Amino acid sequence: MSSAASGGVVTPKNDKLWIIVFIFAFLGLMVDGADLMFLSYSLTSLKREFGLTSVEAGMLGSITLAGMAVGGIFGGWMADRFGRVRTVVWTIFVFSIGTAALGMTNNFWEFATFRFIAALGLGAEYVVCNTLMAEYVPTEKRTTVLGTLQAGWSVGYVLATLLAGWILPIYGWRWLFYIAIIPVGMAVLMQRIVPEPAAWVAARAKAAANKAAGVVTTVKKESAYKLIFGNPGHRRMFALWMLTAGFLQFGYYGVNNWMPSYLEKELHMDFKSMAGYMVGTYVAMILGKIIAGWLADTFGRRVIFALGAIGTAAFLPIIVIYNTPENIVYLLVIFGFLYGVPYGVNATYMTESFETKIRGSAVGGAYNVGRIGAAIAPAAIGYLATEGSIGIGFLVMAGAYFFCGLVPALFIREKLYDPLK
Repeated sequence: MSSAASGGVVTPKNDKLWIIVFIFAFLGLMVDGADLMFLSYSLTSLKREFGLTSVEAGMLGSITLAGMAVGGIFGGWMADRFGRVRTVVWTIFVFSIGTAALGMTNNFWEFATFRFIAALGLGAEYVVCNTLMAEYVPTEKRTTVLGTLQAGWSVGYVLATLLAGWILPIYGWRWLFYIAIIPVGMAVLMQRIVPEPAAWVAARAKAAANKAAGVVTTVKKESAYKLIFGNPGHRRMFALWMLTAGFLQFGYYGVNNWMPSYLEKELHMDFKSMAGYMVGTYVAMILGKIIAGWLADTFGRRVIFALGAIGTAAFLPIIVIYNTPENIVYLLVIFGFLYGVPYGVNATYMTESFETKIRGSAVGGAYNVGRIGAAIAPAAIGYLATEGSIGIGFLVMAGAYFFCGLVPALFIREKLYDPLK
């Protein structure tokens, strides 16, 4: 494999290379998750300094999700065209620099503009890190490893919570975003160490050979989606995952964006108590993702994903209706575990639904078209908070989780394609 093909320095072939890839992918999702939560913890400060309404504050979350959707769609295509590793590296540059620039903004529109730019990298990195990892890890361990990888996102939440508790009271919200420049160093190191997956290299070599022989099969932006939508099976699977991803993210990001504010404003917790409870929730989510991955390798992707989503749907109303100062910590821990489960299975379930030559485009497209629909969730809860309460919005999110579990349970088969082949 050449350096050009690999996107970095060639490393000796061994069956443990996936562990090195896992470390970089885990760190990538960790900083991705931390970056996303910086906004949630800064909302109160931003509302005060910029004079934002609740709807405008919710719009910042929606703008973030819209940018992640666009980034994820193009990131998937870039990963098919230019390589998984190379795309991850560039996405880290985009979101790190874009997020650091947020610290220099002075009004809603400046902040929204740079947030959208940073979100392009956030959305692309999430999709491509999962695709990269799926094409490295052995099949029999795939969901356990990818479920653990999803825990990186939740570790990022914990990191963001701890950093916010330290930085916000002393240095203010701007420094919370300035530190996002640090992952650039990780991107440079990843470019040097991690080679492209063998499955992607083989697919590119085959396409090049076919082109040289006069067979037009190169995977370009147009042809990748033509392959998806021109095949009834691929088209149906794309639509089902687009729908499932829309419901999943509508629920997940709506709740995640507003939970800190819900605990502060409607349950009247101080910032220190709220942060402590959120850490407990995220630690439980980490366990939920890891255990869900193991269970999915043992009992199947489909059943564990569906149970996690429907279980989350059933539990959200319990938090809203039955919370008390005495039980809220226990409710949040149980909730954290449950809503981590679908994400512990999602990456493997999706990547195994599409063949290698269209995987990046199909997963990136389906997941992120779904994210466009989910982008309305934070603003929707902001509207409901203005007219009523954040808790009412959470009940709407519960409905989204129910359909997120129902669609795959009824229609999406598992293990259709092996990413190593």
